[in-house]
Amino acid sequence: MSVPAVSIENLTKIYPVHLRKERVVAVRKLNLEVAAGQVYGLLGPNGSGKSTTLKILLGLVTATGGTAKIFGRDSRHFDSKTEVGFLPENPYFYKFLTAEETLKFSGKLCGMGGRKLRERIDELLALVGMEDARHRRVGGYSKGMLQRIGLAQALIQSPRLLVLDEPTAGVDPAGSRQIRDMILDLKARGITILLTSHLLEQVQEVCDRIGILSRGDLVREGRLEDLVSIRNQTEYLVEGASPELAARIRELVQQSGAALVDVRNPEQSLEKVFLEATSGR
Repeated sequence: MSVPAVSIENLTKIYPVHLRKERVVAVRKLNLEVAAGQVYGLLGPNGSGKSTTLKILLGLVTATGGTAKIFGRDSRHFDSKTEVGFLPENPYFYKFLTAEETLKFSGKLCGMGGRKLRERIDELLALVGMEDARHRRVGGYSKGMLQRIGLAQALIQSPRLLVLDEPTAGVDPAGSRQIRDMILDLKARGITILLTSHLLEQVQEVCDRIGILSRGDLVREGRLEDLVSIRNQTEYLVEGASPELAARIRELVQQSGAALVDVRNPEQSLEKVFLEATSGR
């Protein structure tokens, strides 16, 4: 059995509010697992604990209790991050550097250099569609271009796990589509992706599995098709069926000569699942 890319057990984070002598529970006994090769969407309204969970996983925040592991290694240890790439919601760049210089700087921080780094920079600029802007200063980039160069920066050391915090925040529809296509391409290359997003339609297009947080609790979790399917209902899509056949579809479809195109569970939107899971909390 393969080791999961991310394994979280009973994860809890409590922030003290010293002036009020109170405590705020950001994450409460969270249990979560992301299989290698999956695209996992972690959803929730503002203040639900999404960013706190990612920060604990990345070692930026210390958990109050529980454990978080990356490919079986404790996320508190430095060596667990060697195979992780991270794109924050609002990445910071040195505006006077070009795209090529930005990636070169990141690569050197990761211990890369020479021909290997030059080839990796060329590969990543092609992957994110930034070859034409490689010599332009980052300070003149649009929001969509910044997100794409940020994605390239997160991929510089060929990570097995890519963590994306709101990767399309503030990006126009065309840029969002490009980033969505890149996520699917990275998945096809075998990279595991853990992402947060408020764009539920986009999440529904790319994610294999979904977890919904509300006030620190995991309120819904499972495969995307299971979450959006409506239980105890089945749709039959029949091509060439007569009105008479519709009345006795179950018994006669095999003998009628009509083609049974599809049998499936009807689905509801991920937005509806999200609102039902988080309403009233």
